[in-house]
Amino acid sequence: MRQLRVLNSLAAGKAVRAGGPAVDDPDFLRLAGGAPHLSYDEIVLHRSMAQARKLYIERFLALYDRDVFMARLLVEAGRFLVFHTAVILGAAQDSERRETWLTVGRLKRELAVFGAGSDRHIDQLVARLCAVGFMTSQPAPDDRRVRILEPTEKMLAHDRAWLAVHYAPLTLVSRFGDYQDVMGEQRDYQRRHRRQAIAFLPFSGRLLAVAPDLLLFFKHAGGHMISAALLGAAMAAGDVHAAVPYADVGARFGLSRTHVRSILLEAQDAGLVRIDGRGGRRVEILPRLWESYDRGLAAGMFSHDMVHALVIGRTAQRSGDGAMPAMSAVAGPSS
Repeated sequence: MRQLRVLNSLAAGKAVRAGGPAVDDPDFLRLAGGAPHLSYDEIVLHRSMAQARKLYIERFLALYDRDVFMARLLVEAGRFLVFHTAVILGAAQDSERRETWLTVGRLKRELAVFGAGSDRHIDQLVARLCAVGFMTSQPAPDDRRVRILEPTEKMLAHDRAWLAVHYAPLTLVSRFGDYQDVMGEQRDYQRRHRRQAIAFLPFSGRLLAVAPDLLLFFKHAGGHMISAALLGAAMAAGDVHAAVPYADVGARFGLSRTHVRSILLEAQDAGLVRIDGRGGRRVEILPRLWESYDRGLAAGMFSHDMVHALVIGRTAQRSGDGAMPAMSAVAGPSS
C-alpha cells in the first residue's frame, strides 16, 4: 500500500499547481531559463525512438540484472526516491550553511511532498543505506544533536551509472551532441548535475502523468524491472511476443514467481499484454503498452535534457540540424 500511495502522490503532483503533466507546465518549462533543450514531441516522435527505447532497456537491465542486492535495495519506488533525493541534496551541501545540510529531518521534509512513507519508514531506509555503505551519518561539528548524512563513493558511483543509463537514449534522438561528460560518468559533472536537479525535484512525479498506464508496473515492487524485462525480451526476439518465465524473471531481480505472475495478470486485465502461454513463456505485448512506455521514456528524456542543458551552459543547437521528421510514437518491438 505504501508503494501505491507514493506513486499516486507523484502522479497527482502534490507539490505543484493543478493542471496538465509537467511537460506542459509553464512553471516547469521556466526552469530551463532560455537554455536550448529538446521538446517532448521531438523526442517521442523521433524516427529513432524505438532504437532509443531498446538502448535504454538494455542499459537499465545491465545495471540491475542478476544483481539481487541492488535490485532489492532499490526495488520499491519509495526506496529509490529516498536514494535519489539523498544524492541530490547531498551534492548541494555547504558546511558553512546549515540550511543546506543533508539531515534526516531535511530529507523527510523534502520527501513529504511525495507522500513517501512515514518518518519511521524513512528512518529505516536511511539506516539501511548507512548499514550497506551507501551513506555515512556524522554529528554536526557545532551541534552533536544534529546528524549530517553524506553519500559515499559507493552510492555516488551507482548514481553516475544510473545517470548514464538514462542519458544513453538521448544520444540517439537528440540534435545536440554534448552528452560526453554524463556518458563518461564524470564526477564533477555529476556534482553539478545533482545541484541543478534540486529545482526539478517537485516536478519529477508529474512526468508520470504522461503515461498513467505505467503506474500499474511502478506501483509494485520491481514492477519497472519486470516491464523492462518484458519489452527487452520482445525486442531481442524481434517479435511482439516475449518469453519471460516467471521464475527466471523473479530470480534475476530477487522477486517471487508469484509476484511476477500477479503483475503480468494485472497488466493483462488492463489491456497492456495478453498471456498466451503458461508460466510466462509467451506473452504478447499489446500496442497500448509500447505507446505508453515510449511516452513515459520520452518524458524522462525531456526532463533530463533540460537539466543537462543548464549544467553545461548550452547556448545553441548544433549547426546544420533541421527539423526532426515525425512518425507514430508506437514503434513496436524492433523498428
